[in-house]
Amino acid sequence: MLVSDPRTAAQLVARGEEPLFFDDVGCLARYLREHPPRPGAVAYVADHRSGAWVLAREASYVLQPVASTPMGSHFLAYRDPRSRDSDPAAAGGRPLAPSEVFGEPPREPVR
Repeated sequence: MLVSDPRTAAQLVARGEEPLFFDDVGCLARYLREHPPRPGAVAYVADHRSGAWVLAREASYVLQPVASTPMGSHFLAYRDPRSRDSDPAAAGGRPLAPSEVFGEPPREPVR
């Protein structure tokens, strides 16, 4: 996918496969719900303020209804709460945990 705004980009990386790029965090979330990732796959999101890649499971998120995101999810991602709080675009948005964006990670089966 063509990434139209690098500040809202995300990617999924798996060994032996080409990385999958998304122009909106919401698109990555939807993809992961519809296509469970291969074991060892790692998702990254771009810090909206700095543009640095961050592990999606460790990022801080904001649902910002007034933010313009490429596919209209209104999710903004950040390295941590400090980066989020430093970005005027996040002001007034609702902080979210990764599980609120992507759902709960799959649990290992009980043996």
